[in-house]
Amino acid sequence: MARRRTGCDDHAVTRSFEELVAEAESVSVDGWDFSWLDGRATERRPSWGYARAMGERMALASAALDIQTGGGEVLASAPTLPPLTVATESWPPNIQRATALLHPRGAVVVADEDEPPLPFGDTAFDLVVSRHPVTTWWDEIARVLRPGGTYFSQQVGPHSVFELVEFFLGPQPPEVRAKRDPELARAGAEAAGLSVAELKYESLRTEFFDIGAVIYFLRKVIWMVPGFTVDGYREKLRELHDRIAAEGPFVAHTTRFLVEARKPG
Repeated sequence: MARRRTGCDDHAVTRSFEELVAEAESVSVDGWDFSWLDGRATERRPSWGYARAMGERMALASAALDIQTGGGEVLASAPTLPPLTVATESWPPNIQRATALLHPRGAVVVADEDEPPLPFGDTAFDLVVSRHPVTTWWDEIARVLRPGGTYFSQQVGPHSVFELVEFFLGPQPPEVRAKRDPELARAGAEAAGLSVAELKYESLRTEFFDIGAVIYFLRKVIWMVPGFTVDGYREKLRELHDRIAAEGPFVAHTTRFLVEARKPG
């Protein structure tokens, strides 16, 4: 989830398991807008306010790149975009959404797989940003940054929402829980020749108020429970539905970290 939700959809709580499942299975999960979850799930926001801080940096840049832009929603929230603004995205439905949203702002959307190399020349940008990248290719980021340029990113931290992951998949081994440690990001940045100016980490309370919210989340954030389908996990979904009905919201903890790294001038 990308934003704070408030309240609880009481109507959803009283609806049947089958009704909630049918609704959550039918709704579109294209793009990176989580507004369908309003009133059905809550996630506390990181204290640093990534979108606002990213927008402030965009206003000062002359050439910027947003890697893995999703549907372009976060980049489009910036009040001012640099004269040259480019976004990359790999998933076709998101490419279409991002193009429709960003082209009117003068930004170009480039279809690009999440693999190196980035389709840009050396020292092309003075600002590179990315919100929740699947993978961070530090050497490529360093290559396309101009001397004195900045990489600014909010990323998913270690064992994020693992209470939900482990409900469906069982206990995860230590090496899986340790992935995405912020210190690994620091090491990757420094190995690529970048200097880490800021690194922050927070664990954020997250609540799911009904099983429809869980299904929507797992359909949208596909790496949480790889291969998730309602039919494949119907028994566990019904178990969780009954648990929420009896005990209240399912509580998990989202982890996030913020990293800002600079290329020496």
